Amino acid sequence: MKYTLWIAAFLLAMVQQQPALAQGSGDSLVKQAVTAEGGADALRGVKGLAIKGDAKFWEPGQSFAPDGDPRILGDATFTMTWDLAKGSARTEWYRDQKYPDPIILKYTETLTPMIGYVTDEKGSQPMSGIREAAQLRELERASPWLLVKALNDPKSVDAAGPQKLGAQSFPAVSFADGGTTFLILFDRKTHLPAAIRTRDDDNIHGDSNYDLVLADWKSVNGAQIAESLSYRIGDVEVAKLNYRDVNANPAIAADTFAIPDSVRGSAKPVATSNVPYQWVLRRLFLTRFTDSDNILFPNGGGLKLVELAPNVQHVEGGTANNLIVAMKDYLVIFDAPYGELQSRWVIDAAKAKYPGKPIKYLILTHQHMDHTGGMRTYVADGATVIVPSPDKAYFEKDVKGTHTIVPDDLQRKPRTPEIIEVKDQMTIKDDTTEIRLYFVPNPHVVGMLIGNVITGNANIVYVTDLISPRGPIERSEATASVGAVLRKYNINGALIAGGHGTTVKEADLTAQLAAK
Repeated sequence: MKYTLWIAAFLLAMVQQQPALAQGSGDSLVKQAVTAEGGADALRGVKGLAIKGDAKFWEPGQSFAPDGDPRILGDATFTMTWDLAKGSARTEWYRDQKYPDPIILKYTETLTPMIGYVTDEKGSQPMSGIREAAQLRELERASPWLLVKALNDPKSVDAAGPQKLGAQSFPAVSFADGGTTFLILFDRKTHLPAAIRTRDDDNIHGDSNYDLVLADWKSVNGAQIAESLSYRIGDVEVAKLNYRDVNANPAIAADTFAIPDSVRGSAKPVATSNVPYQWVLRRLFLTRFTDSDNILFPNGGGLKLVELAPNVQHVEGGTANNLIVAMKDYLVIFDAPYGELQSRWVIDAAKAKYPGKPIKYLILTHQHMDHTGGMRTYVADGATVIVPSPDKAYFEKDVKGTHTIVPDDLQRKPRTPEIIEVKDQMTIKDDTTEIRLYFVPNPHVVGMLIGNVITGNANIVYVTDLISPRGPIERSEATASVGAVLRKYNINGALIAGGHGTTVKEADLTAQLAAK
């Protein structure tokens, strides 16, 4: 009798637990969230939005110190017309950019499911396929219709288990939306979506969470719309949008998303694979994006070796450069821009130019992402890495990172390299060539090296960011910091090769290199 009563009590307890378990299922989490947002009918009733707001942008890969505070890039205001029913948006931007160079930019982005284009004072140009793919994904991520789509397609929804965001843990679902899998995290109290996550490749840190964190929910035409949108990579904020004025179902002129014939004739299809999402988005935040599906270089361009001396090649044509120095028995390469794509090209070109010589050293002038994102490829190839102080720990962590979203050579062939930190100066020398590395106190970054290459009759100084020979060079604290090192070590008559741009003679920069 006691046994029968125990079984009955156990079964009753199990039945009573079922509703609580159901609340954690993917389907029920989505239903609760849709209800919290005003219900499916209210959300579907918002066919379009007119939004005015402001924004701020930051870049952790341009911080003053390794893993330091992200660099503030600038502010912006925007006006957006968003046709949710057609999946199209037109956004007018006013960008007050502070870094890398102060500039005011005014332009309009028009995005449709098939073609995107950008309009400024010069006219309209089609977006690259990778840019449109990245921005369409972000439009979908922020859409009030995202959860309605998940509700209508339960087969594409799965419970994802608890997900961490900062110090908190949230119930979540995965939603396979076309070619993208979104992880949707839910607030336990309000049931509203707390964050919309993707797993992205960061060219420094590898596999990373990219989150849109939602807050400040307001009722718009009966539907709840988040008016605070914080974009974070690995819990570090890179963009913050605030909706200041939101109106539902505005009158949208018939030609709002009209595509000019000149754009239609040259538009590229939306990229469907190998989209470097973080590179695109964060270079857009930085206003340093080359709108090209070639990624590394503008349309019609290409990487090339420019011989500065028989033993010295300058890699030009991309958004950032390398310097290749051939010693008697091995090669030394300065910097590792972008990622594996450029590193692989440079390694192959260097070994073809100088057969039989392995790459012994990779010298990284500083830690910024546009000059170090391809470091791991050189490590996999066997190189010892030389960095300025205090960057050693930062790059040791980079070497140990996980890169499975976009697998690289080091992920496939793990290796722990020697990393040498230079606090003052260092010399690499053989019978033919001498490379002198000097630490440069400067306003751009806490740790920075320049290289003085002496081979034959050539005297070459490799400088990144402090001097960029791609147009008129104005005197600044950055150029003066280079001048101070050249005077300290009695370097005269050098050819300065830039980490960006091309080359310039030291003799032509007398005023720019001068002390105050």
